Amino acid sequence: MAVSFMTIRDAATYLGVSPLTLRNWDRQGKLPATRHPMSNYRIYKTDDIEKLLRDIESGTMPTKAKPRKVLKRKLTVKSVID
Repeated sequence: MAVSFMTIRDAATYLGVSPLTLRNWDRQGKLPATRHPMSNYRIYKTDDIEKLLRDIESGTMPTKAKPRKVLKRKLTVKSVID
Protein backbone atom coordinates (compact mmCIF):
# COMPACT_ATOMS: atom_id res chain seq x y z
CA MET A 1 0.00 0.00 0.00
CA ALA A 2 1.42 3.35 -1.05
CA VAL A 3 1.37 6.22 1.42
CA SER A 4 0.20 9.51 -0.03
CA PHE A 5 1.52 12.87 1.09
CA MET A 6 0.45 16.52 0.85
CA THR A 7 2.58 19.61 0.64
CA ILE A 8 2.24 22.19 3.37
CA ARG A 9 0.20 24.43 1.08
CA ASP A 10 -2.19 21.64 0.10
CA ALA A 11 -2.58 20.51 3.71
CA ALA A 12 -3.25 24.08 4.89
CA THR A 13 -5.90 24.57 2.21
CA TYR A 14 -7.51 21.22 3.03
CA LEU A 15 -7.69 22.04 6.75
CA GLY A 16 -8.62 25.69 6.27
CA VAL A 17 -5.64 27.07 8.16
CA SER A 18 -2.47 28.88 7.20
CA PRO A 19 0.86 27.16 6.52
CA LEU A 20 2.23 28.96 9.58
CA THR A 21 -0.39 27.21 11.72
CA LEU A 22 0.78 23.84 10.38
CA ARG A 23 4.39 24.74 11.21
CA ASN A 24 3.30 25.62 14.76
CA TRP A 25 1.33 22.37 15.07
CA ASP A 26 4.43 20.50 13.90
CA ARG A 27 6.54 22.15 16.63
CA GLN A 28 3.84 21.40 19.23
CA GLY A 29 3.53 17.78 18.11
CA LYS A 30 -0.13 18.07 17.08
CA LEU A 31 0.54 17.22 13.45
CA PRO A 32 4.01 15.83 12.84
CA ALA A 33 5.51 16.50 9.46
CA THR A 34 7.98 14.35 7.63
CA ARG A 35 10.64 15.84 5.42
CA HIS A 36 10.98 15.29 1.70
CA PRO A 37 14.27 13.44 1.17
CA MET A 38 15.44 15.66 -1.70
CA SER A 39 14.20 19.15 -0.81
CA ASN A 40 13.78 18.80 2.99
CA TYR A 41 10.38 20.53 2.71
CA ARG A 42 7.64 19.58 5.13
CA ILE A 43 5.18 17.02 3.80
CA TYR A 44 2.22 15.54 5.61
CA LYS A 45 0.70 12.08 5.41
CA THR A 46 -2.84 12.30 4.07
CA ASP A 47 -4.00 9.81 6.72
CA ASP A 48 -2.60 12.02 9.52
CA ILE A 49 -4.36 15.09 8.14
CA GLU A 50 -7.69 13.29 7.84
CA LYS A 51 -7.35 11.94 11.40
CA LEU A 52 -6.58 15.43 12.71
CA LEU A 53 -9.61 16.84 10.91
CA ARG A 54 -11.85 14.14 12.41
CA ASP A 55 -10.43 14.85 15.88
CA ILE A 56 -11.07 18.58 15.53
CA GLU A 57 -14.60 18.08 14.22
CA SER A 58 -15.49 15.58 16.95
CA GLY A 59 -14.03 17.79 19.68
CA THR A 60 -11.45 15.29 20.89
CA MET A 61 -8.64 17.71 20.00
CA PRO A 62 -9.09 21.12 21.57
CA THR A 63 -8.10 23.98 19.36
CA LYS A 64 -8.14 27.72 19.76
CA ALA A 65 -8.73 28.19 16.07
CA LYS A 66 -12.03 29.69 15.07
CA PRO A 67 -13.80 28.67 11.88
CA ARG A 68 -12.86 30.94 9.05
CA LYS A 69 -15.48 33.08 7.44
CA VAL A 70 -15.32 33.61 3.74
CA LEU A 71 -15.83 37.25 3.01
CA LYS A 72 -17.93 37.99 -0.01
CA ARG A 73 -17.30 41.45 -1.30
CA LYS A 74 -19.19 43.10 -4.06
CA LEU A 75 -17.14 44.63 -6.78
CA THR A 76 -18.19 48.12 -7.60
CA VAL A 77 -17.15 50.00 -10.65
CA LYS A 78 -16.74 53.71 -10.18
CA SER A 79 -16.95 55.90 -13.20
CA VAL A 80 -14.90 59.04 -13.34
CA ILE A 81 -16.45 62.00 -15.09
CA ASP A 82 -14.13 64.86 -16.04
